[in-house]
Amino acid sequence: MTAKPRVPATPSRRPTTPALSDTATLRARARASLSDGAVTEAYAADRTAVIALLDTSLATELVCVLRYKRHAFTAKGLAAEPVAAEFAKHAAEEMVHADQLAARISQLGGEPDFSPASLQARSHAEYDESTGLVDMIRADLVAERIAIDAYGEAIRFIGDGDPTTRRLLESILAMEEEHADDMADLLVKLGGGKA
Repeated sequence: MTAKPRVPATPSRRPTTPALSDTATLRARARASLSDGAVTEAYAADRTAVIALLDTSLATELVCVLRYKRHAFTAKGLAAEPVAAEFAKHAAEEMVHADQLAARISQLGGEPDFSPASLQARSHAEYDESTGLVDMIRADLVAERIAIDAYGEAIRFIGDGDPTTRRLLESILAMEEEHADDMADLLVKLGGGKA
């Protein structure tokens, strides 16, 4: 029997920890560029790209608010009352998302774009004027699925460069997933088939 060659042992590697700034450095950096507010020198993302991404998300949320509001007020039929209440609840939650996005845009030094003239063109989701309850639910489910994909991509794009924005988008994504589940459940309950 031949002996296997010995493989030299490699020294154990300790995970590298990023160096922490000393107090004097932190204080000096904090005093520089005060007009940047919450955005410090440590901000690692492309701020212009993040603001543009947030503005697109803002437009999407506003279109979703308008679509859900329309559906809440125009839903008709025997099953319409609880469905309309769900639409109204989602509209309110989407408005909270819009407010959060606008606040973050401002915090990053941008100006949130609420222009109605370009809202639809900037939105990932579409406005919908369906008149049938099942069609409304389908349109809302499609919009929620678009939002889920868009927020997932945005989160991956931001990565570790802007943890605050990433956490905001992750919380919105979680709510959009709940909305999609709600719409899928309503679709099945109303006999609209599989979602």
